[in-house]
Amino acid sequence: MKHILITGCSSGIGYTCAHGLQKLGYSVFATCRRDEDVKRLQDEGLNVCKLDLCDTNSMHEALTWMLSQTDGRIDVLFNNAAFGQPGAVEDLKRDVLREQFETNVFGTQELTNLVLPYMRKQKSGRIIYNSSILGFVAMSYRGAYNASKFAIEGLADTLRLELHKSGVEVVLIEPGPIRSAFRKNALAKFLANIDQENSAHKEIYEKTLARLQKTGDAPFTLGAEAVLEALLMAIEAKKPKARYAVTFPTKLFAWLKRFFSTKLMDYVARKSSE
Repeated sequence: MKHILITGCSSGIGYTCAHGLQKLGYSVFATCRRDEDVKRLQDEGLNVCKLDLCDTNSMHEALTWMLSQTDGRIDVLFNNAAFGQPGAVEDLKRDVLREQFETNVFGTQELTNLVLPYMRKQKSGRIIYNSSILGFVAMSYRGAYNASKFAIEGLADTLRLELHKSGVEVVLIEPGPIRSAFRKNALAKFLANIDQENSAHKEIYEKTLARLQKTGDAPFTLGAEAVLEALLMAIEAKKPKARYAVTFPTKLFAWLKRFFSTKLMDYVARKSSE
C-alpha cells in the first residue's frame, strides 16, 4: 500500500484525486487550508489534516501527523495546492506577486524539502508537481501565475537531476483547462488586488471580468478525473515520464513550442489569451 500526501484537497483536482485514490485502495492523507474544509472532508470519509503552505509550522505539523500513522513512510507527495492571480504584470504590486509565490512556489518547495529526507532514507518515492500549460507557455494577463508555474517547472527539472540514482522520481503534470473552482477563486483575487479603474489595461479588464464570471466550460475543458488518470500513471509507472500533458491544449502547445518561432508563438498566445 502506497502512502500518499496531497495538498489542496478542498475542491477540484485535489478533491477528486484524494477520493479517487482512496477508492482504489491507496493510503491517502488529504490536506487543505481551512478548518471548515477539513471537517467537511473528514465527514466524507477522508483522512484529513490542516496544511497551510504559507505557514512553516503548519507544514511540519501535517507531515508529523502523516508519518505518525505510516511508521515514518511517505511514498508519494502530490504538490497540488495553488491559486491564480490574474492581472497585467505592470499592475501587480510587490505584495500581490509575493503572495502568489508564497503558496505556489515557496510553500510548495518547502514542503517538498521536508519530505525528501524520508524518501532518501527509504531510497524510494515520487515527488509529483501539479504544474500547468502556463508552466511552459506564457499568456497575457496571467503573469503572476505564469511566473509561479515556470518557477515550479525549473525547480522540478533541477530536482530531477539532483535526485538521480537516489530512488526518488520527480514528475510534472501539466493540465490545461480543468473543471474546478479555479476561475471563481481567481476572480476574487482579481477584484481584491487589481486597480482596474486606474490601469492602462482598463478596457481589456472588462473582457477579463467577463471571462472570469462566465458560467460553463472553456473549450477543451476536462473533468478533474483526467488529472487523476495522469497521477495514477505517475505513481504506478516503473519509470515515470518527466512530464504528463493533460488536455488537448497542453499537448498542442507543447508541439507548437517545439517548431514555432518566438514571434509566431507570441501571436498564438495572444489570440489564445483573448
